[in-house]
Amino acid sequence: MKDPMIIKKMSKLVAGACLGALLLSNAQAATPLVLMTDFGTADGAVSAMHGVAYGVDPKLTISDLTHQIPDYDIWLGAYRLYQTANYWPEGTVFVSVIDPGVGTARKSVVLKTKNGRYFVGPDNGLFTLIAERDGVAELREIDEKVNRLAGSAESYTFHGRDVYAYVGARLASGAISFEQVGPVLPSESVVKIAYQHAVRDGNTIRGIVPVLDVKYGNVWTNIPKALLDELQVKLHDPLQVRILHKGKQVAKVTAPFEHTFGGVAKGKPLVYLNSLLDVAVAISQGDFAAKHHIESGVDWEVEVSKVNNK
Repeated sequence: MKDPMIIKKMSKLVAGACLGALLLSNAQAATPLVLMTDFGTADGAVSAMHGVAYGVDPKLTISDLTHQIPDYDIWLGAYRLYQTANYWPEGTVFVSVIDPGVGTARKSVVLKTKNGRYFVGPDNGLFTLIAERDGVAELREIDEKVNRLAGSAESYTFHGRDVYAYVGARLASGAISFEQVGPVLPSESVVKIAYQHAVRDGNTIRGIVPVLDVKYGNVWTNIPKALLDELQVKLHDPLQVRILHKGKQVAKVTAPFEHTFGGVAKGKPLVYLNSLLDVAVAISQGDFAAKHHIESGVDWEVEVSKVNNK
């Protein structure tokens, strides 16, 4: 007859070993893989990318940032990465495909930021804002001779599936290390889109409208809170906002600086700090962009000035 105490101890050891194996298995696929494209979801392109990634490792955690980037809008793709990346854990792999030059001489790369996140995609400006804000720890060109989906060598127009999803999944799963992606490129060689950085000129701050809050029509700017603070703006202070397209004024409003949309009556304009702590302008329970026919991008300029009531 076996000793009950021995049986109990053995059971605990077996259970512990099983738990350890389970935790190790989960840890091996714990790095998230995040996809962003301009493909839309009306056809099978995004599903094919998911399928390739799961083919590398069925335990991967795959999320979709968005697949509704307007066709070929590299700038908006760059901004959506900037908007979301820092809320994901260190080590997260982002696969980004807005690639009007697919199959041409533009490089396919993986960028590692100084805070340890990875960005896979075409080096066509998509990583402009990520590189500026987070810094480039290292940049590598994808070696497609060894890092490409088997059987896809004669496919020239779907690198999102054949190269980027495949490489991103291998990196996230641990099937390859970053060093195995391909040869090192100079960090400063990252392709960047030129745009107006926010600057203060006396009582006026100038920047651009990088993106709209598309659901509600609020107009976001790239003017950070720090520059607004330099103007010593207080709650309820009136601000003048001018929005220009290629130098031509499209809208001009004077509105109070408020913390919330409820700070003004329904239908009234306000200036506030958005979720990234950048200046934005809105209409309470209305659509500022639609009312004033405003779009976004590097050629949409904005000026914010403190109104002198004296």
